[in-house]
Amino acid sequence: MTDEFNVTWITFGGHVELQKYRFLYFVIMFIIYILIICSNLTIFCLIWIQKSLHEPMYVLIAALLFNSLLFSTNIYPKLLIDFLSDKQIISISLCHFQSFVYYTLCGSEFLLLSAMAYDRYVSICKPLQYQTIMSKTTVTVLLVLSWLLPACQLVPSLFISHSSNVCNLTLNGIFCNNAVSQLYCLSSKTSYITYGVFIALNTVFFPILFIIFTYTKILIITFKSSINVRRKAAQTCSPHLLVLISFSCLCSYDIVIARMNVDFHKTARFIMTLQVVLYHPLFNPIIYGLKMKTISQHLKTLFFHGKFRNHV
Repeated sequence: MTDEFNVTWITFGGHVELQKYRFLYFVIMFIIYILIICSNLTIFCLIWIQKSLHEPMYVLIAALLFNSLLFSTNIYPKLLIDFLSDKQIISISLCHFQSFVYYTLCGSEFLLLSAMAYDRYVSICKPLQYQTIMSKTTVTVLLVLSWLLPACQLVPSLFISHSSNVCNLTLNGIFCNNAVSQLYCLSSKTSYITYGVFIALNTVFFPILFIIFTYTKILIITFKSSINVRRKAAQTCSPHLLVLISFSCLCSYDIVIARMNVDFHKTARFIMTLQVVLYHPLFNPIIYGLKMKTISQHLKTLFFHGKFRNHV
C-alpha cells in the first residue's frame, strides 16, 4: 500500500495467531532479547576490561559476540513493535535496510569464524610464529574485512531492487530476509540467482571450506602430539565448531525456505523463523562462557565474588 507521500508499505504475512497471543509473544521475545543483550554484553565487557584476555582469540570472540548484539538489535525491536501493533507493516526502504544489515551480519559471522579458525591454526600448528603472525595489525585487518566485505558485496542488491517494480505487497515472513526478492517483478531471475550464488560462495561456502581445511590441519597436528596438546586444542577449538555447526544449520534453513521458495506450513515457518533469531544470539555467549575455561573462570569470579581479577 502507499500513502500521500508515495511511500510503499510492505505487510508481514508470516505471523500466526497474533491477535490471540500477541502479549505472550511480546513477553517471551522481550525476555529473550534482554537475555541476549545481558549475556553477550557481559562477556564482551569482560574481554574488554580484562588485560589478560587482550589476545587475538578473545578479541575475535568479543567481535563475534558484538556481531550477535547487532544481529539481534536489527531484528528484535521491530519484531516487538509488530507484536503489539494492529498492522504489521514496514516501508520498503526500511525493509531493504533490515535485509541488508541482516545478511551483512550473517556474512560477517562466517568470516569471523574463519578468522578464529586461522588464529587457532597458527596457535597450534605454528606456535613459535604466533606472536609475529597474529599481531594487532593482522587482527584489526581481519576484523575490518569481516564486516566490510559482506556489506560491499550486498550493495549491488540495493540498486537491483531500486530499479525493479514491486509486484507483491505481502512478505511471507515476520522480518525482512531473503524473501524480499519475491516482492519484485524481476526481468531476469537468472542473473539475480547467479548474484545470490556469488554472495553465498564468498561469504558462506568458501569460509566453511577454509574452516574445514584449518581444523583438518589442526586435527592432524594434534593427533601426532601429546595428550596435553590435544586437550588444549579441544578446549579452544570445540566452542568454535559448535557455533559454526549451529549457525550453518540455521542459515541453511533461511536459504532453503526463502531463496528456494519451499512451500512450508505457516506455523512451521513461523516457529523456524523465530529459531533463526532466537537460538544463535543466545548460543554464542553460553558456549563461550561455559566451554572457554579462562572466560568461565573470570565469570565465576565476577558473579560469586563480585569483582574482576585484572591480570596484566
